[in-house]
Amino acid sequence: MRHFGHISPAAREGLFHREPSTFTAESPAKMLSVALGATLYSPATRPSLAEDVLKQAARGVVSMVLCLEDSIDDAEVTDAEANLIRQFAALAARDAASGPGPRHEGDAGSTAGAEVPLLFIRVREPAQITDLVRRLGDSVRMLSGFVLPKFTEERGRHFLEALAEAETACGRRLFAMPVLESPELLHLETRGDILRGIARSVDKYRDRVLALRLGVTDFCSAYGLRRAPDMTAYDVHIVASVIADVVNVLGRADGTGFTITGPVWEYFRRQERMFKPQLRRSPFLEGRAEELRTALIEHDMDGLLREIELDRANGLLGKTCIHPSHVAPVHALSVVSHEEFTDAQDILSPERGGGGVLRSAYTNKMNEVKPHRAWAERTLQRAEVFGVAREDVGFVDLLAAGLTN
Repeated sequence: MRHFGHISPAAREGLFHREPSTFTAESPAKMLSVALGATLYSPATRPSLAEDVLKQAARGVVSMVLCLEDSIDDAEVTDAEANLIRQFAALAARDAASGPGPRHEGDAGSTAGAEVPLLFIRVREPAQITDLVRRLGDSVRMLSGFVLPKFTEERGRHFLEALAEAETACGRRLFAMPVLESPELLHLETRGDILRGIARSVDKYRDRVLALRLGVTDFCSAYGLRRAPDMTAYDVHIVASVIADVVNVLGRADGTGFTITGPVWEYFRRQERMFKPQLRRSPFLEGRAEELRTALIEHDMDGLLREIELDRANGLLGKTCIHPSHVAPVHALSVVSHEEFTDAQDILSPERGGGGVLRSAYTNKMNEVKPHRAWAERTLQRAEVFGVAREDVGFVDLLAAGLTN
């Protein structure tokens, strides 16, 4: 699979200076953690779940979470588990029937060539991990891992031990994506201890922790808050403070950090088709750069667009999504611009190994080699999986292409 793989090769060639690389569920963890992109959540109760997964894959989704936790009623868990077993079997049968040959790309609207995205199950309790892996049987090969809710050192230890046991039982790699959302993490008097405990827990299982996810809705709930559609998580100061502390402890660029994904955006239109064919000026994008001056949107999405940008500015990558309409903006704003790519390459050039300062090739900024090195390395990691836009290609072009289906 690849980002923007649902559009035609000719369209990609016109958009990208360097096209997104392909990857599979067996690719290195470092690559997959960056490639997650917009991770779409879906309740595990949906009767047409396998069909829905393929439908979203055909529209550009590369990672999904099938949820057994907060998105379903307590009384539905048993039926939802049984449904997951059936739906995974259907996906495995379809995958086996399609054979090992190459898939067709860019077949708009068709699920025939769609590759199954990275699939994760969000469980409630550790015992569900080993039980589900056992019940999945051969179709466990369609599963990439589990999302672990309300993760703390104490709770997390049991989840991660169950994951290790399940890996041994099924003989394949399974990843964990802990969700940081407990009230103890939000509360100032316990935050430091909780963060240090989480750090110890995930470091012990570093090879299996693909990314850390933030449960901002739960953070807001602890104080009876809910951000409006024209506000971002960073406008809610109590939430912004915990995001900053999580990145401070768990997102460092010194080799000890993890990929931390952006929080969920709660708002969407009732209609599935929310993007208009005409352009509308966006106040946020207008001030950022000329090529980001407009957005193809029917509903006011400035809050989402602004939050995606602030996610990356604050050290987060990718985003939790609860509606398909959020996927294309996340992916469009994840593509590396030609300017970013040029700066990153210059900074990492072998002849610059000793440091120093150089003028950007775009003659609009200073690139200081040593302080900007970690940024440049992360930028090239993102460029590998999301691609590099051509010099004259901007957000609107990428968004429009992403909506071809």
